[in-house]
Amino acid sequence: MATMKDIAEQVGVSISTVSRVLNHDNSRRISEETKHKIWQAAKQLNYRTNLAPRRSATTGQRAQTQSSAKTIGCILSLPDNKYNHPYYSPILQGIEAKLLEEGITLSFIHTQAELKSDAVRHALLQDRPPSGIICVEGMDKATYRWLKERVPFMVGIDVADPDIPVISYDRMNAARTAVQHLLNHGHRHIGFIGGAGLFGQMEREKRYRGYKLACEEAGVEVRPEWTIDAAWDADRSYKEMQLLLQQKHRPTAMFCASDMMAIAAMRAVIEQGLHIPDDMAFIGIDDIEFSRYSSPPLSSIHIPKFEMGYAAAKTLLDSMHNPYPFPFRMLLPFRLMNRESTMKLQ
Repeated sequence: MATMKDIAEQVGVSISTVSRVLNHDNSRRISEETKHKIWQAAKQLNYRTNLAPRRSATTGQRAQTQSSAKTIGCILSLPDNKYNHPYYSPILQGIEAKLLEEGITLSFIHTQAELKSDAVRHALLQDRPPSGIICVEGMDKATYRWLKERVPFMVGIDVADPDIPVISYDRMNAARTAVQHLLNHGHRHIGFIGGAGLFGQMEREKRYRGYKLACEEAGVEVRPEWTIDAAWDADRSYKEMQLLLQQKHRPTAMFCASDMMAIAAMRAVIEQGLHIPDDMAFIGIDDIEFSRYSSPPLSSIHIPKFEMGYAAAKTLLDSMHNPYPFPFRMLLPFRLMNRESTMKLQ
């Protein structure tokens, strides 16, 4: 069964653009040509939409059909222009896959940044208020509170809310496992690339805490000059790594809190005429598809992204049919993917 991702790939636009067109969301300007292409692709792919219910013979039948229809959306904790981020795409695929099994399509996708717009909020609630929402990663308190007050059912993916079901993985232990892999390869000088969490403090971010814990357990010094706050941005990771490489004493390995930041930093190393992993080893977290094709292929911690999306959608649907007696937190397993960007020190 076709998904919004299939339409997006055929037309050459983002999933969010497809979502807006199919759901008649006019909060953003989209050209008539693009709209036409999306509807044509949807028709060619036999995409099923959750449009307004068909007219029935009686008012009672119409009301019953409307009440049984589910409007389910997704909110991503992302900047405005990052819908096609390789970490989030498999999560969305998992969400769509489970919903389609139940004959439901994902009604909308918005970012946290977009929800700050009054026009987007109005469009979200005007016609068919959402029956349920899946929130992917944390967002600022005011926006999150606004959602919870208006949406009857919510499920989080890697959010810190004890009041709703949450699907996640152990971020701190995943980071710890990555750093232990470097330690097991003989590295004692290990740097970090990441970003601060919602609280704006690197020390409270779980992947940094996992990095620091693994180093402390091994008696390895955590050196501030080897800690890069790239604000989860690949461009910044690349530029900050260029600066780090100018230091007289450099780390022999880098743990990166996302594969995108790792791949960007690796480019900076290679451009300096250094070799990976001989001069500097790298390991990331996420195991995005690109990590297999970087040069050299990037060692990473595989996060079950599709499975998290699928489990979140199933949990949301289960909650709507028969609410759980109490909220829970489901941790999915991760695994180490050992590739050529790490090797034992000679």
